This record gives sequence, structure tokens and C-alpha cells, in this order.
Amino acid sequence: MVMALLSVSMVMASCTKDETITDDQVVEEIQSNVKTGTWRITKFIDSGVDETNHFSGYNFTFSSTGALTASNGVNNYTGTWSITDSNSNDDSPDDLDFNIFFNLTNDFEDLIDDWDIVTQTPTKIELKDISGGNGGTDYLTFEKN
Repeated sequence: MVMALLSVSMVMASCTKDETITDDQVVEEIQSNVKTGTWRITKFIDSGVDETNHFSGYNFTFSSTGALTASNGVNNYTGTWSITDSNSNDDSPDDLDFNIFFNLTNDFEDLIDDWDIVTQTPTKIELKDISGGNGGTDYLTFEKN
């Protein structure tokens, strides 16, 4: 019995030594990933409607200065991007936001938001947003070219 309790205590002690990844580390990792190469939108669902084809052929470049460029070889659009801690206006209080802004009145206007980061890898970032207006959920996925 004493040996069993000692074993459980040792396991519990080792579990408390796990490293915790901070928001700053996650932000640095995402920034490092998106700033290299070009990216394309592989999924854009706007309140249940698949509008991925609106961005077909566009390559996105996320610069270290916060500039965001979308180009399809004919059209070039410039905006901004950033990653911030969520604020009181956000739908989720404990997350990081991937912010996108284009000063446009075309399809790129739909990308303007403070997106919640669902998952991210060096080659893919999945985002979602719950609309404050109609309550619909939007999904946006970028994949590295």
C-alpha cells in the first residue's frame, strides 16, 4: 500500500513539471510560419456558404511589417494582418486573434475580421469566426504553396 501511494505521488510530481506554452510563443511560431513563402485560401465558408472559389488563383504574402498582399497575377490587393490577444469585443475571451484587414468593397471585404485560430502548423492555419450580426460561423483556411 505504501509503495502504491509512493508511485502515485511520483507520477503526480512528474506531471506538474510539464512545460506550458505561452501565448507569446504561439504568436512567434505562427508569425514565423506565415511570413515565409506564399499562401492560398483552401477553404472559405461564409455562414454555411462555400465561397472558396472567390479567392481561387490568389497568393497571399504576410510580411514581417504587417502588410498583407493578395495577387493573382492581374489583380493586386494590399491589406494588413496581425495576431493579438482577444479583447472584450471578441466572441471568445481566452484566445489569440488572427486579424485581417482589406480596405476594399469586393470579396476581400469578407476576410476582414478578428479570426479565432483553430489549428496551425508550418503549412496550414485554420481560422473561424462566429458572426456577431447573424450568429453564423465562418471558416477560413490558408495553406502554404
